[in-house]
Amino acid sequence: MQTLLLALVCVLSALSPPGFLTGVNRSPESAAAPRKRPESAAEQPDKRRGKNPKKLAKKQSAASRKPLSGAVYYLASGHGGPDPGAIGRYGKHLLPEDEYAYDVTIRLADLLKQQGATVYMIVHDPNDGIRNEAILKIDRDEVAYPRQRIPLDQNARLDQTTSAVNRLYARHKGRFQRFITIHVDSRSVGEKIDVFFYHHSQSKSGVRLARHIHRRFRANYKRYQPDRPYSGNVSARNTLYVVKNSHPPTVFIELGNIQNKLDQRRFLIPSNRQALANWMMQGIVDDHRTR
Repeated sequence: MQTLLLALVCVLSALSPPGFLTGVNRSPESAAAPRKRPESAAEQPDKRRGKNPKKLAKKQSAASRKPLSGAVYYLASGHGGPDPGAIGRYGKHLLPEDEYAYDVTIRLADLLKQQGATVYMIVHDPNDGIRNEAILKIDRDEVAYPRQRIPLDQNARLDQTTSAVNRLYARHKGRFQRFITIHVDSRSVGEKIDVFFYHHSQSKSGVRLARHIHRRFRANYKRYQPDRPYSGNVSARNTLYVVKNSHPPTVFIELGNIQNKLDQRRFLIPSNRQALANWMMQGIVDDHRTR
């Protein structure tokens, strides 16, 4: 166990440099509220300053708006309920895909809310919030929005997810909406992969969102690990059920290979899971800003 802890500490310094995680979550500071005046005076220009207080208040209100105000995001971690997804091994411990994908997803949800977004967790665990342990135990109590039992059958589960997203998409018609689903891949033990992104080839908005997040990952790896090449990419994969059938622009994210020892460190360390969420949030804000 002591060897495991030492390994985790060493890797943490590589992905999450001091000060990085504390700076990216800040929301714009709210502007100071103007002094109250009698209603009749508020309609007249302030002769001393040459400004109309009513117009000034509008400018201050606009300045205090958070970057994602008015935007709606649907977040779904892979699998859940009776299906833990892919299972990796770390020593004697089992690493369930759904638990690690969920922890990154709920961290991302928290960040998006801080930036003013409306967020729907399509898969929800009623008793698991953000967890700061390396080993996340399997449980099977996740539910689908809005508090529905998750079926074991894969097609039924995928249909449940997309149907929930599409109903909410129709409810919020006219607003800026995006769907992000987060998974952990499973490949041969020796295959190391980076975080990569899928989108629908016919969705220009989905492509743009995926590229914005990918650019942030590439830039952050270049900044914090300049000697470590980042090979994650963006590609179309129309055959994925949620990518094909979801109405809002959708990005499907794979965090790494749950069987590979090096990839496992990316999500075993809680601060690395936070870094993954931070970098996703940065790309999401970029995407919304350039819409």
